[in-house]
Amino acid sequence: MRTFHRHLIATAVCATLAGTVSMAQAAEPITIMVGGINKIIYLPAKLTEALGYFKDEGLDVELQSQPAGVDAENQLIAGAVQGVVGFYDHTIDLQSKGKEIEAIAVFCKVPGEVELVSTQAAPTFKTMADAKGKTLGVTGLGSSTDFLSRYLVERQGVASKDYSLLPVGAGDTFIAAMKQDRIQAGMTTEPTVSAMIKRGEAKVLVDMRTEQGTRAALGGLYPAASFYVQNSWAETHKDEATKLARAFARTMAYIHTHTAEQIADKMPKDYYGGDKALYVQALDASLPMFTEDGKMPAGGPETVLQVLATYKPQVKSKNIDLSKTYTNAYVTAGASVAKATAK
Repeated sequence: MRTFHRHLIATAVCATLAGTVSMAQAAEPITIMVGGINKIIYLPAKLTEALGYFKDEGLDVELQSQPAGVDAENQLIAGAVQGVVGFYDHTIDLQSKGKEIEAIAVFCKVPGEVELVSTQAAPTFKTMADAKGKTLGVTGLGSSTDFLSRYLVERQGVASKDYSLLPVGAGDTFIAAMKQDRIQAGMTTEPTVSAMIKRGEAKVLVDMRTEQGTRAALGGLYPAASFYVQNSWAETHKDEATKLARAFARTMAYIHTHTAEQIADKMPKDYYGGDKALYVQALDASLPMFTEDGKMPAGGPETVLQVLATYKPQVKSKNIDLSKTYTNAYVTAGASVAKATAK
């Protein structure tokens, strides 16, 4: 009898230890770097956290922020973070440099970026062809705002030697640079765009917040804000990748089934910049740019490749394999698991 009891105790202890090990594995921290966490284009990252979707998946996720996507990208390559919320175009650019990064959830079908011109410069700066002799603001050199600015200017026949790009970050630092005339125009996102227009500090030069505006500027849909990881990490962490993709896909569905005000209520108050009504207005106008399911829009990668190859010799000269720059597999697998669980 005592032997039987000892066996039961031993079994219980083993089960407890196994459960502890399993919990420790499930709780392995995942750090995600966001290229400007309070930008509306990257809202799904913070919203997923606020809705508790990471926790629902048993994930221990920490969100960190960098003012420019290129800085977040460097953190990923260095192995300091497991994932990045940034622009999809970095996956193509990095592949041309021998690095394999893939987007496993796509948030936006369009950049959500706007080229603003200061009201002071506006009278003589009416199109990107007027950029000659001017200084344009970007979040960082090597960032997606850098990529897009170069394309828009050089597409108008202005050579790279005839204008300057200045890294000024986003938000307050961008606004200050324009007010101080250190930049005459620059690329930024909501809610900065609406705030500057409302105060009469800037005017819209190129608008890529809508599908129509993006097609006009870039020739097609330009999938932008997304969640990307190193291909090797996804391959060795399929369970975590699937859970992350499922959490983000749930958020995309939430965005399309709730009002801008309901979504704004989930965001930290400091995201409003002291004007919640303006934030809600900007968010409401931005909702159509978000994907409904986290999947890559058809034809999007081809447009991005075409844009980058126009002025980046390294991308043009390489045989880019787009199939290695994104995958819908984890979002699809996550949806299948969720459906099976619901039955």
